[in-house]
This record gives sequence, structure tokens and C-alpha cells, in this order.
Amino acid sequence: MPNYRFDQLLNFRDVGSTINSYSKASLLKVGVLYRSARPDDASGADRAYLTETLGIKTIIDLRSKSEHINAANKYASSDGQPTRDSAIVHQSNQHLGSSLHIPDIRYVEINLNGGAFERALLWRLSYASLIRLLWLMACGYREDAISILGQEVMLPRGLIGLAMDTLACSTSEIRDVFTHLSDKSKYPILVHCTQGKDRTGLIVLLVLMLCGVAQDAVRDDYGRSEKELLVEREERLQEIRKIGLDEDFAGCPQDFVPELTKHVQERFGGIERYLNSIGIDEEAQNRVRSTILHSGRKIEEALANYV
Repeated sequence: MPNYRFDQLLNFRDVGSTINSYSKASLLKVGVLYRSARPDDASGADRAYLTETLGIKTIIDLRSKSEHINAANKYASSDGQPTRDSAIVHQSNQHLGSSLHIPDIRYVEINLNGGAFERALLWRLSYASLIRLLWLMACGYREDAISILGQEVMLPRGLIGLAMDTLACSTSEIRDVFTHLSDKSKYPILVHCTQGKDRTGLIVLLVLMLCGVAQDAVRDDYGRSEKELLVEREERLQEIRKIGLDEDFAGCPQDFVPELTKHVQERFGGIERYLNSIGIDEEAQNRVRSTILHSGRKIEEALANYV
């Protein structure tokens, strides 16, 4: 398995290579589907490696609008101009509004936890808490408002419950992601969110289920994020505690993959039926499989693990 060394890009890996290494078999094509944390921090050398060496054509960014704004502000001084420390990052961007895009790569921005997901969480609040949250937002106390949602809804749901909510509520967003994944002309593709752990992990899980990858191999791929993100764990803990969450949200739950796999089977009747129900038909599903699966594997074999 390749040992990618980046200056400032965390949690990066070739999904096919990771699965093949764990499985000790050539199940998936390598150099096709990658995953990572945000590439905003990538150095000039990192960016060149992504475009020139790996030949990545498309980046699917699963973050929200507020995350994009925060990322841009991170590299701006008080006057709105790039800071000296971020000069290398901005050397190829005309302005902060470019969301720190890497030249020569097609960007697809899909807020995986969009409006429907947010509304579903809000309606789980008590009436009094909802009114308080809306009042705090109106007054500009966004972090305090989000902490209400964090403590009363997100914390009890946990990462697994929130992923289940994503499957139920973010159907249009997941459909958009798979529409791009079913287009062979857009590969190689890099999928990421902020840390490349949970939202990215959910999309990769669905792809690997569709390709019939054994659950233990999928679990290994997901779990790698915990070690890969240790370098920023303390910073992340400070952020999540501010919004009422605990340290579990900084890790990778061991039951994430088995519980979600079971949920897809029991709630939706399997990955094929789920994708079909949200608008990804059999033809599109087969295009994803034929792009990701190693040429020596048949679709019928791939489905054996999930029938």
C-alpha cells in the first residue's frame, strides 16, 4: 500500500489500495477513489502531487457553507487579505471566495448535511429549547445556539445516529454525490469533508457496500481516520466541547460500519434498494461498480457480501 506523505494534508488515502491491502487481494482499482480531510491546508508541493502525480480530476467537498466561510477566514487577516503564513496556499487563488480551490481540479460542493437534515435535528428539540436557539441565533450568539442542539440532540444521537439521520434526510445530497460518482469522466475523485472522517466515511461506506466489500475491510478503512487525525485531536476536542459534544465525536466508533450496514439492510432493504429509492438507478449503480471494482471482479461476486 502506498505511503503518502503530505506536508499539510491529513487523513489521505487511496480507498482501493487500503481495501486491497487489508483483504490481501486485488478487489478494487487503485488510483481511482481517494478520501481525505480538507485540502485547504495543502502546501504547494501537496497540491502539485494531487494534480500532477495522482492526476485527481474532481474533488467532492461535503462541507457546509459556514465551514467554507470559516476555512477562508482562517487564512485571512483582519483586512480580509491573505496572511503571510497562508501565502503558499493562496498563491494560485485570486481571492478568498474561491474556497481555496486547487487549480486544474473540478470542484463539486455538496453540503451533505443540508437543510432537510438541519430541520430534522431542530424538530427534535423541545419547544422551549427551539425558541431559545432561534433567539440566540437572531442575536448573533451562534456558538451558544449550536450548543443547545449539540447537548439536546446531537450528543444523544451520537455519530452513528446522526449518520442514520443523514441517510434518511439527506437523500437529495447523497443522490447528487452518487450522480457524480457514476460519471467515469470525473475520475480520479477525491472525497472529503472537514476531517474526512464521518461524512466522508458514510459516503465511502455506501460505495464499498455497493461494491460488495466485506464489512471488516470497510471497518478497517473507516477506523484508520482516528490515528490519522491524532495530530489535531486536541484542537478538535476544544471545538466540539464548545458546542456541547464530548470526546466520542473526535473518534471513530467501532460499531459505525456494522451498525450502519445493518441499518441500511433493515430500514431500506439493502444498498441497491436504498440508492434506487433516492434516484440512483441500476444503470448508474453499475457504472459506479465498474469504475471502482477491479476488472477481474464481476458485479455478481461483489454483491455476494450484501445479499
